[in-house]
This record gives sequence, structure tokens and C-alpha cells, in this order.
Amino acid sequence: QVQLVESGGGLVQPGGSLRLSCAASGSIFSINTMGWYRQVPGTARELVASVTRSGSTMYADSVKGRFTISRENVKTVYLQMNSLKPEDTAVYYCKVVGTTFVSWGQGTQVTVSS
Repeated sequence: QVQLVESGGGLVQPGGSLRLSCAASGSIFSINTMGWYRQVPGTARELVASVTRSGSTMYADSVKGRFTISRENVKTVYLQMNSLKPEDTAVYYCKVVGTTFVSWGQGTQVTVSS
């Protein structure tokens, strides 16, 4: 198992930028895929972006060209969010998939509003 600590959320105006960070501890060498999901109250949690151990990335259509996921090492993943829109407002969760486990972070609020 791994433990996840997220940071970087907050309030930003439309068109602004934020960078989310997620640091893992514990069985980090068992981690395969790291990713970010988001959830608006009353709706299902949805994939925003993910990156595999080999560096392959995947993005939701709604964030392509605006968000960039990157992985610094086996245990840290970032989500650079540019050109933010009000509809990006949500709680963002880090998710890690390992060889025998799935772990979620506690979530960080991102609010895009003028």
C-alpha cells in the first residue's frame, strides 16, 4: 500500500493556472500508473489524466491542450492546469495503481471563479 499527500488546490480566476502535486510514500516501487480524477458533488468521479510508469499519458477530452500530467519519479505526479474554466471546479483526487493495490488521496479543492 501507499499513502498519498496532495497539494496545490485553491481559488483561481478563469484563464488562470494551478499546479497540483501528489507525493506517494510506502510501497512506491510497486506503483504502475498515477493519475488525477475529479468530482463535482452529485456526479460521478471522472478521469482527468493519467501517466504510466513508462510515461504514456491519457487525458480527458475536456482538458486536452490545457492540462499536462507529469511524473517526476516513481512517487511524485503533477498536474499543470492552464486556461482554467469555471467548469473545471471540482475536488481533485490523486489515484495510484500498483501491482496489488489501488490508493486514493484525500482530495484537494479547485475553484475557478471570478
